[in-house]
Amino acid sequence: MKKLIPFIFLVSVPAYADMNHSISSSVKFESLSAASTADKIGSSYSISGNNVTTVDSNSAATIGGFGSTTNGVPSVTFPSATQATSGEAFSFAQSYVEGDATPGSAVTVGTVPNFSDLTSTSAGSVGTAAVALDNHSITMTPGTGTGIVITGQFVVDLTIE
Repeated sequence: MKKLIPFIFLVSVPAYADMNHSISSSVKFESLSAASTADKIGSSYSISGNNVTTVDSNSAATIGGFGSTTNGVPSVTFPSATQATSGEAFSFAQSYVEGDATPGSAVTVGTVPNFSDLTSTSAGSVGTAAVALDNHSITMTPGTGTGIVITGQFVVDLTIE
């Protein structure tokens, strides 16, 4: 029996644990700023044909195309086309997309530049939007605000080691 006494003491040793508990509340209130994004579209020209003769404005047998560029937009020579052999089948197609002109100065706030793909947003206004924290209770009221983001967070953390 004397041999079992140390084992009895080991079995009855109390267990100790560390315990941490925290509660936190937070609110994030953002008002978006004014912003604009634009994509400038480039110029493109294509021509295709079968059994046609093309002549540009200089009476040269050419297919036309881009010339000198002014403010980012090229001049274009469009050819005239005639059927090469009368009475035979022919096809002719040409297309042109004029790109956006390059502005001569930076964009002024509140003005819209001459780009084909443009997105512009005005600055946010808080208006009557409101937030409140009271004893871990969060109240968020969007009100009449525009361009605002309100985020509330309530966190309970329990750690047992």
